[in-house]
Amino acid sequence: MPTITLFFSELCKDIFRVTYTLFKIMIPMLIIIKIVEELGGIILISQLLGPLMNSVGLPDSMSLVWATTLLTNIYGGLIVLINMDETLTVAQASILGSMMLLAHTLPIEATIAKKAGVSLWATLFLRIGGSLLLAWLLHLSYQYTDTLQHEAVILWKPEVSADTSYLGWLIKQTSSLFMVFIVISILLFTLKILKLLGIEKLMAWLLKPFLRLLGISKEATSLTIIGITLGLAFGGGLLIHEAKQGHIKARDVFTAIMLLNLLHSLIEDTLLILLIGADFNTIFWGRLIFSIAVISLLSQVVRRLSPTFCEAYLYKSVVPIKHG
Repeated sequence: MPTITLFFSELCKDIFRVTYTLFKIMIPMLIIIKIVEELGGIILISQLLGPLMNSVGLPDSMSLVWATTLLTNIYGGLIVLINMDETLTVAQASILGSMMLLAHTLPIEATIAKKAGVSLWATLFLRIGGSLLLAWLLHLSYQYTDTLQHEAVILWKPEVSADTSYLGWLIKQTSSLFMVFIVISILLFTLKILKLLGIEKLMAWLLKPFLRLLGISKEATSLTIIGITLGLAFGGGLLIHEAKQGHIKARDVFTAIMLLNLLHSLIEDTLLILLIGADFNTIFWGRLIFSIAVISLLSQVVRRLSPTFCEAYLYKSVVPIKHG
């Protein structure tokens, strides 16, 4: 009985630490994003992004879709897209979808990465630069092969809440935060069970060759998998917790977070983008291969850099300094 009590006592403490860390980031950022949206910040950013759209084969109007996605989330970008009188080819939908998958919800997700010790500028450069690079490569390949030039069919339109008041927004955000709490609780409970059963060690052993290629340590394995499948907020939140405990080295946290920056929420987000008529092979396998290639290269470069340079510009330890 004492063992069970200790198990759930530690679980509750972990749940509180992880959700408290995440909510400290998410709640202020949600308020800031709402203020920026109300002041017309999204429109301004879309005007700045307009010229970039042509370079990747998209109409200027898609800048508003991507700007909304960058500051809010994929759902927000989809709502803007479906309310536009714009017809896209499957190639264009795949390019736009890939950009949305790699770079979205940046105010929150970049802040989560920063809390894990990863440079804010490194995160923004990787996500925005990576999304533009992938979009450009896809545009060239579609142009060269003349494929996927038929019209994309939007299969689903997300519901737009009729309540546009501040109270309605508050209720929606509170509901979302509650779901984050529930998911975090389930994840931490599952992780503890996996550790007890030894499954976590088995997974680490099976993925060791793949992780070695990316430069991710076995200590960060299960948390990285969680982030890839469910989302950066969940995987990142758990990584912050482990990093602060000193269980994972700063460089390993950096590599794991950078992978999650490009490759997270692989199931839900892929399904969302499929519904705007994008090509599955592009947004799933293309994103997967691109992410692995970029992070493999990045990890090799980081290994050759001096610790002083890395700590100044790329990452730092978040283990609290003990005084006395």
